[in-house]
Amino acid sequence: MEPKWLLCVTLLALGTLTVQALDMEDDDVDDVVDIEDDLDDTIEEVEESQSESSAPPPPPKVTYRVPVPTGEVYFAETFDKGTLDGWILSKAKKDDTDDEIAKYDGKWEVQDMKDTRLPGDKGLVLVTRAKHHAISSKLSKPFVFDTKPLIIQYEVNFQNGIECGGAYVKLLSKTPELNLDQFHDKTPYTIMFGPDKCGEDYKLHFIFRHKNPKTGKYEEKHAKRPDADLKNYFTDKKTHLYTLVLNPDNSFEILVDQVVVNSGNLLNDMSPPVNPPREIEDPNDQKPEDWDERPKIPDPDAVKPDDWDEDAPAKVPDENAVKPEGWLDDEPEYVADPDAEKPEDWDEDMDGEWEAPQIANPKCESAPGCGTWQRPMIDNPNYKGKWKPPMIDNVNYQGIWKPRKIPNPDFFEDLEPFKMTPFSAVGLELWSMTSDIFFDNFIICTERTVADEWANDGWGLKKAADGAAEPGVVGQMMAAAEERPWLWVVYILTVALPVFLVVLFCCSGKKQTSAAEYKKTDAPQPDVMNEEKEEEKDKGDKEEEEEEETNDEKLEEKQKSDADIGSASQEEEEEEEEEEEDRKHASEEEETVNRSPRNRKPRRD
Repeated sequence: MEPKWLLCVTLLALGTLTVQALDMEDDDVDDVVDIEDDLDDTIEEVEESQSESSAPPPPPKVTYRVPVPTGEVYFAETFDKGTLDGWILSKAKKDDTDDEIAKYDGKWEVQDMKDTRLPGDKGLVLVTRAKHHAISSKLSKPFVFDTKPLIIQYEVNFQNGIECGGAYVKLLSKTPELNLDQFHDKTPYTIMFGPDKCGEDYKLHFIFRHKNPKTGKYEEKHAKRPDADLKNYFTDKKTHLYTLVLNPDNSFEILVDQVVVNSGNLLNDMSPPVNPPREIEDPNDQKPEDWDERPKIPDPDAVKPDDWDEDAPAKVPDENAVKPEGWLDDEPEYVADPDAEKPEDWDEDMDGEWEAPQIANPKCESAPGCGTWQRPMIDNPNYKGKWKPPMIDNVNYQGIWKPRKIPNPDFFEDLEPFKMTPFSAVGLELWSMTSDIFFDNFIICTERTVADEWANDGWGLKKAADGAAEPGVVGQMMAAAEERPWLWVVYILTVALPVFLVVLFCCSGKKQTSAAEYKKTDAPQPDVMNEEKEEEKDKGDKEEEEEEETNDEKLEEKQKSDADIGSASQEEEEEEEEEEEDRKHASEEEETVNRSPRNRKPRRD
């Protein structure tokens, strides 16, 4: 089990690191915005809890402070005065539109944002729906494209979501004809920038009007679509910060919430391209009549085989088929409905003779079929179709004809498209099917630091207030997963998988026999069996010890007996040797006696 527990602990540690990484990511965003440094004097301390058992203290409240530009700006608007001073409502009418909807009579108001957490922070609200809206304001001075970047930045909140409509701004070109009182869709603009949505098409426009140096006409150039998913910015009902940075080297960046979502170059990433091609196809060039574009041709030497029958049918009746038994030849498939009745208002003079509607013949339901039986059709094995000669390579093939290239008479090369037409006003000209679109904190400047500090004091403050009211780590994880769905995989791997493994490793094992099953038989239960086994083991150990002691005693006795036996046998051997020597002496003495003359017997003749 140790490797399994180690795996569980590793996965849980990975989950903890993921949560910490999410927190660090949020901290990094906060560092970018620099909210904490700018709001030290705006965050009020929360009253301490009166008792340890009471609920946790409420989050800190963020108080609102009107943003103030920290550098040179061409335009800055916070709407915190509560009025539309400096803004002009259009009184124009759209051309080629019905009079009922041609007027720019949509309403604009300065209001607090719905569910605001920053009392006093007001913005411009598009109040009405399904109407044309147009409002504009002059810059402090015209913006001229020379050696400094252009930065335009503002906030948008789709408080009710968005069905179909835009929230983009137009930088109105400086022209003698510019009349903000008659601002409409055809009023010349230099740049159009901002979000737009209809249906499921989510866009973030960056369009600029480029002047053709040869003809003097203007043509719209559209930036490529961003790769980022923009849907969340339109649906989450949060305030988002839109920024366009346009540099004198023709590079551009589009940011949402201070994160780059699109970037490129005016020369390479606009459609149609700023500069036309050097060469074009000659419109007067025509393909020669003898030009052969056929890579393959029918073989002119091929001949149709003699046995090729082009008239053979593709299908023929199956001669092996047999009519099923019970087929009702005399019964039609459909019969008149016997329950049908002629309508009372049926006029035979007008409607003709009434006939009952046809229904399936009920007699055919139990039969294999009704009516005249016909053999089923099968593929004709002799069918070959119309003969065609095989295709071969065309020796005269010349390729696909294209008109020749000629120098483009309209060619020009503008290597500095950044130098656009100066603009002197900013305007909103919108149609929307959704109301209550909230705009705030417009700024047009040339320094990135000025725009960032303006963002910190405006959008950053809103973000800080929203963050203070948001739930803890779990809520942040859920919100992060909404923005980045791939995080759900991480959550599953780091939370659900370890729990599953813990349950699997800890709760799975050999199935234990229930006590009820033991009660049904005389078999001992597991704890009794274990005790008996331990007793038997102890008993066996004691028996082994006793047996060893007994064996040792027997061995000693045996050794002693062997020693006694050995000594006895030695004494016996010595006695036997003495007896044998005695017997030898006795025999020798006897022989000596026998050999003496006295003991010899007389010899008989």
